[in-house]
Amino acid sequence: MSEEGSAKRHGLIIVNTGNGKGKTTAALGTVFRALGQGFKVAMIQFIKGGWRYGELSAAEKFADFSLEPMGHGFIKLGDGDPAPEDCALAEKTWAKCAEKILSDEYDLVVCDEVNYALSYGLLPVAMVLKTLSRKPQRLHVILTGRNAPEELIEMADMVTEMREIKHPYQKGIKAQRGIEF
Repeated sequence: MSEEGSAKRHGLIIVNTGNGKGKTTAALGTVFRALGQGFKVAMIQFIKGGWRYGELSAAEKFADFSLEPMGHGFIKLGDGDPAPEDCALAEKTWAKCAEKILSDEYDLVVCDEVNYALSYGLLPVAMVLKTLSRKPQRLHVILTGRNAPEELIEMADMVTEMREIKHPYQKGIKAQRGIEF
């Protein structure tokens, strides 16, 4: 990014939340737009991992886009505290996000599904807020996932809530390649 463009830019904290489909998809749309403006972009995924899905293949086609799935593809939820291994993985994944955010090497960093980690108690909200408060002024950060905590919503510059009205799953239609993975 040119000095002129980055000097004028006010980096935004953007939250995509809600129970409807489209949080990651909206973030990827912003990634696509940012790449078109010459931005360097990193996306770290908290839950996804363990299998090949569309965005992984697409990301390989862009030199300035790194996509790192760090999850196991599922979280062990029960009646009590979250599993220690899930907490450890969430903290490791947030450490990777924080590294990218604070490096001042990127124009946009997407922390995909981090809101799940926060709402499931896998990651302390204060840890995320502390990093975001120290981000470079020019850096845009997108945080996705259901149930974004109120403290994150308060800190954010832009919050969009995806609300499910109708979903094909309700008719027994399974997830479709190219649409949901």
